[in-house]
Amino acid sequence: MVEEKKPAAAAEKQPGKSVGKITHFFGKIEVAIVELTDTLKVNDKIAIRGATTDIEQTVDSIELDHKKIEEAKKGDAIGLSVKDKVREGDEIFKL
Repeated sequence: MVEEKKPAAAAEKQPGKSVGKITHFFGKIEVAIVELTDTLKVNDKIAIRGATTDIEQTVDSIELDHKKIEEAKKGDAIGLSVKDKVREGDEIFKL
């Protein structure tokens, strides 16, 4: 039975498709810089996972070159409003 629970726990750690990694976090304004490996849109539901990070939220705003956009593409480095502290290397998953 213990072996059956381990895959379930691994599935919880990575809840969906990875769409990027956090490269920087601005704590005062609660904005993360994310290097995208897939598309991300406003209103997408995401999870942010890391060694000490476990956040689920809806994407409220995305900025590219200091301009608000509705959708970002693979390869973009975006500013993403986050609701709690995140760390460099944390991964973002689409739910």
